[in-house]
Amino acid sequence: MFNESFLKMQTSNTFSVVFFTRKSRSKPQELFIYARITVNGKRSEISLKRHVQQRDWDASKNRGRGSSYPIRTLNKYLDQEYSRLLDCHKQLLEESKIVTANAIKSRYLGADDTHKTLNELIAYHNTNMVTVLKQGTMKNYYTTERYLHKFLKQKQKAKDIYLKQLNYRFIIDFEQYLRNYKNTNKQLMLSNNGVMKHLERFKKIINLGIKLEWVAKNPFTQFQLKFEKYDRQYLSERELQLIEGTYFNNDRLERVKDCFLFSCYTGLSYVDVKELTHNQITKGIDNNYWIFTKREKTNETVKVPILPQAMDIINKYREHSGNRTGKPLLPLSSNQKANKYLKEIATAIGIHKNITFHVARHTFATTVMLSNGVPIETVSKLLGHAKLSTTQIYARVVETKISEDINNLLIRFKTKKEQSQIINKTYNF
Repeated sequence: MFNESFLKMQTSNTFSVVFFTRKSRSKPQELFIYARITVNGKRSEISLKRHVQQRDWDASKNRGRGSSYPIRTLNKYLDQEYSRLLDCHKQLLEESKIVTANAIKSRYLGADDTHKTLNELIAYHNTNMVTVLKQGTMKNYYTTERYLHKFLKQKQKAKDIYLKQLNYRFIIDFEQYLRNYKNTNKQLMLSNNGVMKHLERFKKIINLGIKLEWVAKNPFTQFQLKFEKYDRQYLSERELQLIEGTYFNNDRLERVKDCFLFSCYTGLSYVDVKELTHNQITKGIDNNYWIFTKREKTNETVKVPILPQAMDIINKYREHSGNRTGKPLLPLSSNQKANKYLKEIATAIGIHKNITFHVARHTFATTVMLSNGVPIETVSKLLGHAKLSTTQIYARVVETKISEDINNLLIRFKTKKEQSQIINKTYNF
């Protein structure tokens, strides 16, 4: 029916597909069938995973000989695969891609970019980003990956999916899966913003696929990430003083309390406090002690003058660190344990807020700095932010500061009015 097809395309490329056989080493009378693709004289071969007896193969037609059912089935299969190979060639031309024998083979085998899978893209992202992103950020990406795998298994009934199958509905379904995901105690696991963070990370992975030209159409085009704004927790001046004035006989609670307070008066994050050492403390241009470090999260340089409250804590644990250069300055436990102990501390003192270690950083920005008149530009530098807009998210002017500023304004109005009245009396006289 078909012999070797030899086509000369408008692009001046020559392209042909032919079926041929090779003898089996173990069974001399059995032949294995292959397809040979030739483009501009360069060949690539594909095993079709089919075999035929030597007597049943017509070498002149490159097809099975006879009309028995097995031979008719074989020839029908060869015709289908012939058409598939022609179609692969056509697809590459339509996509303006370089047409080679290997490119056609890859497209046929599903090994080219159009047949990449979601798992392949995630693996590529994580392999390449592990040296770029911080460990904590990568940990979040791994969590998003686990949710995607669970979604595929439970809702899509699949272990993987081709990238070309991703669409708007996949995103919506994944969003609903996250919103309704419950733990073993039947409790919802994620808030709206938690769901949005996972989708945001997924979107960044997809964007990488687009740049790699693995994803032809962005499934996020019509999807909007909708984060809910909320007031970040921080301690008021009264609550901060309440914690400062409480001593705990329990050593672990006392240590976490002190480390938390240290963060309240320096603005350093949990990881930056944990990794702080003596060699990062030095005298500044004002002859006072400063902390010179780099933020683990952003790698931004941070220079923080050490307030007396923070210095007292350093001196309290000087014996712990032993003034050794590489030893941690403060005895801080894991972030998970620290947050657990802080909840115990809040309950014991009677503070009805969900206190985590990061609350200390917000407290530094608001209660310690902004509420005492420190300009937001200075606060931004102390927090190690590259943009002022980032600080504006963290910090807020509290009501007491607003009240104080308005009272000062009223005093200035009153003073100006009194001065004006004195001047008027002088001229009337």
